[in-house]
Amino acid sequence: MSALTVLAADEFKAPGLELFEFPPLWDGAPFWLTKPVLLALLSSVVVIGFCWSAFGNPKLVPRGVQNIGEMGYMFVRDQVARPFLGKDADRYMGLLLSLFFLVWIWNLMGVVPVLQFPVASHIAFPIVLAVSVYVLKIYLGMKHQGALGYFKNMMFPPGLPKPIYFLLAPIEFLSNMIVAPFTHAVRLFANMFAGHIIIAFFSMVGFWFLFEKLTPLGAPVGVLGVLFTIAMTGFELFIQFLQAFLFALLAAMYIGGSLHAEH
Repeated sequence: MSALTVLAADEFKAPGLELFEFPPLWDGAPFWLTKPVLLALLSSVVVIGFCWSAFGNPKLVPRGVQNIGEMGYMFVRDQVARPFLGKDADRYMGLLLSLFFLVWIWNLMGVVPVLQFPVASHIAFPIVLAVSVYVLKIYLGMKHQGALGYFKNMMFPPGLPKPIYFLLAPIEFLSNMIVAPFTHAVRLFANMFAGHIIIAFFSMVGFWFLFEKLTPLGAPVGVLGVLFTIAMTGFELFIQFLQAFLFALLAAMYIGGSLHAEH
């Protein structure tokens, strides 16, 4: 048995799904008006306020918030939009920049004191964004390639022996129409879900053994809990940025594939 099991016995309860269950904000409030919804709205306000401050009245020589905004813009443009959209990158920069910053702020809510909940760890929020990108992908594909041309290019890539298409066509259909939007949402959700549980676990270990169950043998376990909480929080900050980047990157890839069949 581990030291944690011996010391805590039946008193220590590791965090679980209850971390993601929230009642309405007040008695009588709509069932959907919960902390995650409030944080999602707050994140939108933060992104709108940031973009307004950065780009609402731009100066020739950027300073302050505008300087940070332009750095973010150039990062998304050069690392996300242009590699997949080419000459069409500028047209979709508003969407991709908004997706990147919104998902990043959603994720950062998990390490903000008091708030401490990553919005994307509730599957409903990544699904809404992924479905929006999915609908846009199909619309652009049909608009630029025609309805028949879009599905033909998707399911029957040129240059292959015809018998291969009997196996490849259903695989391509499932991959593009079902698996792609599903994984687009679940990748973000799963990373934020797991990260939130891990940080909550180590922080509860530190709190329990240093404040609730302070003993000569338990104190080192509590210190380790605190150290691991700090380390995992730093790692989670990197993952939060990375997942925002990947979500915007995949959105650009899907849009680019709809605009240009050869992609």
